Amino acid sequence: MENINSILAKLYGEKAVAAQKARYEKAEKAFEDIFGKQENVMIFSAPGRTEVGGNHTDHNRGKVLAAAVGLDVIAFAVPSDDGAITVKSEGFPQDTVDISDLSVKEADKNTSAALIRGVADGLKRDGFSIGGFKAYTTSNVLKGSGISSSAAFEVLIGTILSHMYNDGKVSAVKIAQIAQYAENVHFGKPSGLMDQMASSVGGFIEIDFRDTANPVIDPISYDLASSGYSLCIVDTKGDHADLTPEYAAIPAEMKSVAKFFGKNELRDITKEQLWDNIAEVRKACGDRAVSRALHFFDENGRADSEAEYLRKGDLDGFLRTVSESGNSSFKYLQNIFAVTDTRSQGLVLGLYAAESVLCGRGACRVHGGGFAGTIQAFVPDDLLEGFIRKMESIFGKGSCYELYIRPLGGTRVQ
Repeated sequence: MENINSILAKLYGEKAVAAQKARYEKAEKAFEDIFGKQENVMIFSAPGRTEVGGNHTDHNRGKVLAAAVGLDVIAFAVPSDDGAITVKSEGFPQDTVDISDLSVKEADKNTSAALIRGVADGLKRDGFSIGGFKAYTTSNVLKGSGISSSAAFEVLIGTILSHMYNDGKVSAVKIAQIAQYAENVHFGKPSGLMDQMASSVGGFIEIDFRDTANPVIDPISYDLASSGYSLCIVDTKGDHADLTPEYAAIPAEMKSVAKFFGKNELRDITKEQLWDNIAEVRKACGDRAVSRALHFFDENGRADSEAEYLRKGDLDGFLRTVSESGNSSFKYLQNIFAVTDTRSQGLVLGLYAAESVLCGRGACRVHGGGFAGTIQAFVPDDLLEGFIRKMESIFGKGSCYELYIRPLGGTRVQ
């Protein structure tokens, strides 16, 4: 059996093993303090993710390039026969969900209880077994960071139920789809599928969502750590509160362009169709919708290109395309700041600062959904110390995170 040091190195990188062992020991003690000592404790982990390419393409059945990272949510859990899922997450009130009633609860929208109930509901709807369990969880996935703490939590719950009640046979793809169902229907957030898929599957992956029931997933083997570059996420300390309308407007506007042509999503039309009818589409849908649709078509191509560059080991081509993605997101997708709060433009300042340090090397772009939160940067190792120093001088100590690309998605740790 693989020893714990080897497992932790695979999940978090060699440099993090000692810190992670201490973290797991602390979590085990917290579990025992709450639920008492147990004989059959299982340990689970589900990672956050970083979006590398395909900014706001998944909700219109587009293509993305994503990767699981070494920031995760872990759980110590035991099965229970009380008909309830009880989860105590560090720093939050305990949730108890009665699995005999998995209907959508309006009062629970936007809560972790809704995510737990939604995952259980999704598994049951798809013919899988569910049951009760008690768990203690702790997370170092940054909330509001674009690394997707909610997707990691959803995938964690799905992974627990898969191993406890389905012999671990619920596929990573299915867990991701059920996690998206929980977030869309029970939690009430209109997210795409990329966050959940990257968390569930692990590693660098290119995903084609043309058929959302059967997405095409293509893992890519690339060791960024040995390339002479580091992947950094910078938290610009933006507030995600009340930004749901901004996020929801992007898929809605893109789909309004598709509906002009009698289709539901942009994947079912072509850029040429839009160009040939652009005057009429502008009148019907508005200029921002058209601009966002144009971003969608180009970004799909960029996701393909980025994946191919990584497969070939062409880092220069990859970084150039990442920069193009960032440029398009700023100018055409327009998800760098909220039009309802023009005074708060941390992402704009973060991108300017990143470009000033990189001086034409590496690449930077908005990270995740946008409007507030984080930027992503691929930083040459010789510039890393200065990059971190500059970012922390603007956004505070601890605002710049160097990420490890994790080869495993949602998993049972033992």
